[in-house]
Amino acid sequence: MGAEGAGALESVASMPTSRLAGLYEEHVGRAIALATLLTGDRYVAEDIAHDAFLRVAGRFGDLRSPGAFGPYLRTTVVNLCHSRVRRLERERTMLRRQPDADAIEPDTSADDRDQLWSAMKRLPYRQRAVLVLRYWDDLSEAQTAEVMRCSPRAVNALLSRAMENLRTSIGRSEE
Repeated sequence: MGAEGAGALESVASMPTSRLAGLYEEHVGRAIALATLLTGDRYVAEDIAHDAFLRVAGRFGDLRSPGAFGPYLRTTVVNLCHSRVRRLERERTMLRRQPDADAIEPDTSADDRDQLWSAMKRLPYRQRAVLVLRYWDDLSEAQTAEVMRCSPRAVNALLSRAMENLRTSIGRSEE
């Protein structure tokens, strides 16, 4: 949590419990409903609404009018939802730009995933480990070699054998 969040928590902690509970009961339900409509995800909405509540409650003493708590909370919820959407868009853009983004398409059917997972489970452990470290954990060749305690040449050899075994295994099951 950043310095801003820590300051908000200290301010909220110093607020009388009954006042804080009253503000919570009065406003959080609507904040969650608003965030749910904006995000489409109830669980994310609850996180956003509670984060927004803590931020606004932490600055409650700075509000010119205590009656403005609701509008400030609503604005904070909208801003946090917007920040989340922008962050997700940036992440999607970055994933589209990565050369490995097309390795496994997001629309892969459950049968394809099951077939790939079955083929992965049949690989020897070290081959499976190299695939996971290189493609799932996105480690470099040198980092993978360090984790596996082998040379980078060994990583390349294991990776090459693993890919060939997967091609053979998946090719056989498609026939």
